Amino acid sequence: MSDPVPGSDPLAAAALAARAQAYAPYSRFLVGAAIEASDGRVFAGCNVEYASYPLSVCAERNAIAAAVVAGVRSFRVIAIATDTSPPSPPCGACRQALREFGRDLRIVLVNPRGERVETTLAAVLPHSFGPEHLTTT
Repeated sequence: MSDPVPGSDPLAAAALAARAQAYAPYSRFLVGAAIEASDGRVFAGCNVEYASYPLSVCAERNAIAAAVVAGVRSFRVIAIATDTSPPSPPCGACRQALREFGRDLRIVLVNPRGERVETTLAAVLPHSFGPEHLTTT
């Protein structure tokens, strides 16, 4: 479960680089994310906190937003970088945001010490609710 060289995986390296840009003066909990689109393009994001704390935005949702701006709606894998041991999974809001774009997303959790945990969105968000559950009339 450990990747001895954090930068040996390009997606993990992108998440770690994004983490270095995080703006978290209140929590000091820096998070970076890099999401790989189905076409192979990678979009990064970091968490951004505000003095009005509830308005803060997580790294995962910022990465998704960057991809959506580029017209991407389909993803293969997301790498999320934190400094915790073991590396932290996405929060509930981010799990639901990721679910908007599919059920089969792979999740790679990393930290600067080279620890790595791999899971799936289905494992961290079982019995999920997605756009296919909505009906329009």
